[in-house]
Amino acid sequence: MPQTITFEQSRRVDQVALEQYGMDGLVLMENAGSSAARRIAQLHPGASVLVLCGKGNNGGDGYVIARHLQLLRCDVHLLATATPDELSGDAAVNARIAARSEMPITFVKSADDPDIQAAMDAADVIVDCLLGTGVSGSLRSPFQDIVALANAAAAVRIAIDVPTGWPAVQAETSIDAIAFVADRTLTFVAVKEGMNESDADRWTGVVEVIGIGVPKKLLDDLEIPTA
Repeated sequence: MPQTITFEQSRRVDQVALEQYGMDGLVLMENAGSSAARRIAQLHPGASVLVLCGKGNNGGDGYVIARHLQLLRCDVHLLATATPDELSGDAAVNARIAARSEMPITFVKSADDPDIQAAMDAADVIVDCLLGTGVSGSLRSPFQDIVALANAAAAVRIAIDVPTGWPAVQAETSIDAIAFVADRTLTFVAVKEGMNESDADRWTGVVEVIGIGVPKKLLDDLEIPTA
């Protein structure tokens, strides 16, 4: 079984990279997203890919993934829960790049928007970049509805870092909790706590670790397991 790290340790890696090593958040997001995109394109060359983007950095990763998947000759569509003007920080930067690049983006106006179902039906692969490790509570609309539609779709499902809603399911904070059911999870830096438990693959599918380009010394100093 691989050694795991907590969500707090994962956030600490980003914090130390920014504050002590002077790395830029945009660089980390670019590294994470481009690495994930290369793996997705390797697994599903030329696929029609729907990338689900939330408001935070997980959504920002999604915009980077979409941009690189286009360069890797995949047919890409974005489904976003917020417009670029509603975002902040690095996520906003990458959302604006996607918009200015005229990438096809559907902005979710309501949970029953028929465009959501149409986008799901057209996809060979659905990439979950809605919510990351920073959200521990049960999903609410529209996230709950989007995840339910994704889970019912015929497409292959890939989660980025952690499946949306999985922290609540894993922590058993609600018996009614719903989570993105992934065929594969591309998790950043190291395997996250709970992913090596016997029933975790019901939600995560196959788990692969994706590097984000932080120095090995940083990982060693924080006692983060490396391959």
